[in-house]
Amino acid sequence: MFVFTRIVAQNVKSRGIASLAALSETHQMLQKTCRDFADNELKPIAAKIDREHLYPKEQIRKMGELGLMAVAVPEEFGGTGLDYVAYAIAMEEISRGCASAGVIMSVNNSLYLGPIQYFGNKEQKEKFIAPFTNGDKVGCFALSEPGNGSDAGAASTTARLDGDQWMLNGTKAWITNGFESEAAVVLATTDKSLKHKGISAIIVPKPTKGLELGKKEDKLGIRGSSTCSLIFEDCQVPKANLLGEPGQGFKIAMMTLDAGRIGIASQALGIAQASLEVAAEYASKRMAFGKPLLKLQTIQNKLAEMALRLDAARLLTWRAAWLKDNHKNFTKEAAMAKLAASEAATYLSHQCIQILGGMGYVSDMPAERHYRDARITEIYEGTSEIQRLVIAGNLIKELGL
Repeated sequence: MFVFTRIVAQNVKSRGIASLAALSETHQMLQKTCRDFADNELKPIAAKIDREHLYPKEQIRKMGELGLMAVAVPEEFGGTGLDYVAYAIAMEEISRGCASAGVIMSVNNSLYLGPIQYFGNKEQKEKFIAPFTNGDKVGCFALSEPGNGSDAGAASTTARLDGDQWMLNGTKAWITNGFESEAAVVLATTDKSLKHKGISAIIVPKPTKGLELGKKEDKLGIRGSSTCSLIFEDCQVPKANLLGEPGQGFKIAMMTLDAGRIGIASQALGIAQASLEVAAEYASKRMAFGKPLLKLQTIQNKLAEMALRLDAARLLTWRAAWLKDNHKNFTKEAAMAKLAASEAATYLSHQCIQILGGMGYVSDMPAERHYRDARITEIYEGTSEIQRLVIAGNLIKELGL
């Protein structure tokens, strides 16, 4: 069992999460462990990671030692063996300290390990899960392409079976962990005539002959995580690396994104929580009109609205995680959580800058970094517009319309 399960829960401070006390002792221990780690290991270096575009290799390794890189993976494959509520809690705390570390953790847990855990055979799990649980190795997920955007079913990357090898050709874009990852779950078209039902998922080790990396993208935020294209030119991968069944790729992708949205919602919560803390602390010390900003009704109204949106999004996220843990349909709820949390992160980080005024606009304070980091949470793993379509589509089905 990993480190945090051996910690005695004493005086767990919930930093305003009133509902935390209703969680299990294990969840409370996990929250405290992750918060302490974020305060001691991530917050002190977050600005440097962002400024210099550094991959936090040592911190990711330590997160692996804590069991955070494979939270919901069974212990038999090297994982921590906890549930998705635990994953949501851990993701929020890590992202509160450093959003870049948060997304690296999210991709490895949800997008890489997740589909292999649910669709992989025993040999694939032993080869492509166990070595990726301790922070030494990370994986990535290759779905997006330069021309398909939110149309996940329009995969132009192809995989052709040639004897006992898959031959991959095409380009995958916007791949988080693209540079550092040592394996990728790749979605490719294996039968064009079947359209989205002709997409398959294939595990591609890295490096592999015929696979090249594009340039690192220079991004607005989450600069400590690498983002690049994966370029396949007659890339040969063993036939045994097919994940699930031929043509099952679109289903695998959609199920993976449902779970991944809980991770991104939790990342957004961490960014939002960090923004609220920065704003409140600054307002308690900054004097204006002979009193701290915190005493001004306008500032109190802002903080109240920030806290309201944050807690509402958090409860939606925990609900989605609980539904997943209890094997219930959570597609709509995950979309709601991701939408609410990402928009809350953007709102709170914006209001944080407003409360700090000029100090919020300079890099001496973390407010502007939180604002930049928040923006991507409304885009990746399905834009806010796509989340609304998912919610509406499921609502219409539920109403029988």
